[in-house]
Amino acid sequence: MSIVENIKKAAEKLTGIARPGTSRLADLVRQRKANAFRFKDDGLVPSHPSWPLIVYRGAVTLPDGLDPAAVFEELFKANGWGDSWRNGIYDYVHYHSRIHEVLGIARGTAKVRFGGDKGRALTVKAGDVAVLPAGTGHQRLSASDDFLVVGAYPPSGTYDECTKPEQHAEALRTIPKASRPRKDPVYGRDGPLLKAWGER
Repeated sequence: MSIVENIKKAAEKLTGIARPGTSRLADLVRQRKANAFRFKDDGLVPSHPSWPLIVYRGAVTLPDGLDPAAVFEELFKANGWGDSWRNGIYDYVHYHSRIHEVLGIARGTAKVRFGGDKGRALTVKAGDVAVLPAGTGHQRLSASDDFLVVGAYPPSGTYDECTKPEQHAEALRTIPKASRPRKDPVYGRDGPLLKAWGER
């Protein structure tokens, strides 16, 4: 699926077709409560020591005529979250120890467990957004055939993928060093994420 989506993404960027203009983005965003979920270190997945996973339910309207993945890409980019990709969510537990991640659900539904094996399984659907602080485990448990996610990252930090117990000790050192983003990937400078992820 990612190959097809990458071709679509390239074509849309070249032509502008099915991509929302910057002026239209504000009309596609709905104010939503920041649902916060905190997880404990389970020995494999450290989780973040201070900041919770934030989930915005139905935060983004995905109208016909626009590519839903392009809507998320443009929204995240407008708020300073880049290096976007289109795909699903891996079916094994993993986390990032040096960078935060945002996941925008562009199509379909899925059951995703956040926080590692002792974390919490949430059902996500098109229009939802999850913002994961560094150290937050995530794993797809099941998904619809059309499930598609757009992921992106804040400008500071380095992508890594942690899956092994021997990475845990180093992750405990690097997770707190992932700096607080300047903007909420959905709501910008005044978004609820910045309050939920208060200064340490």
